Amino acid sequence: VCSSDLEKIKEGGKTNMPSEKILAKKQKNVAELAEALKGAAAYVFVSTRGLTVEQDTKLRAELRNAGVKFQVIKNTTFKRVFNEIGIEGLDSIFEGPTAVGYSDEITAPAKILAKYAENIEPMQIKGGIIDGKIASVDEVIALSKVPDMDTLRTQVAYSLLFPFTKLAMLVKAVAEKKQEEGGKKVLEYIFGALIILAIIFVIYSIFIVS
Repeated sequence: VCSSDLEKIKEGGKTNMPSEKILAKKQKNVAELAEALKGAAAYVFVSTRGLTVEQDTKLRAELRNAGVKFQVIKNTTFKRVFNEIGIEGLDSIFEGPTAVGYSDEITAPAKILAKYAENIEPMQIKGGIIDGKIASVDEVIALSKVPDMDTLRTQVAYSLLFPFTKLAMLVKAVAEKKQEEGGKKVLEYIFGALIILAIIFVIYSIFIVS
């Protein structure tokens, strides 16, 4: 306690020092936030200054529906929380109003927040943490362009099935031609086409289920 504080105490006044109760409350708050935030696959930090109530409500609803948690916290608290988690070097990010979107799905926060930052001028991407490593603004934006797992699954499935589909169509065309010519092997061609289609269905079903 400094001399000025002692003088205030002697005079019956109050000092400016935080009480132990207030410090304990702040420490508990930091510990609870650290527990809530730790373990996410990705964190994206944004400045949301200037958003209208309607824009903010829409943003939060879309994040929530995608399983992304979103919080606005004081920068001093942010620093303590991420120090508690074990991630340092974020001081340049924690300047000005800061919010964080975080999720177990690595691309979801970047996709939604980058889309809003592109369409709403006051909102800006400030950086992020991807798989435990600090990410620049450019890296967050690059992540936002990566297809999600459902899209990737569909694209891979299509690339796998397209040759089989093309082959089935070719066999069908040949079978129809043979039928027009009165050939005796029409049924064999049709049977082959059905087998190919069955294989396509099995492969597609296994891939989608997995």
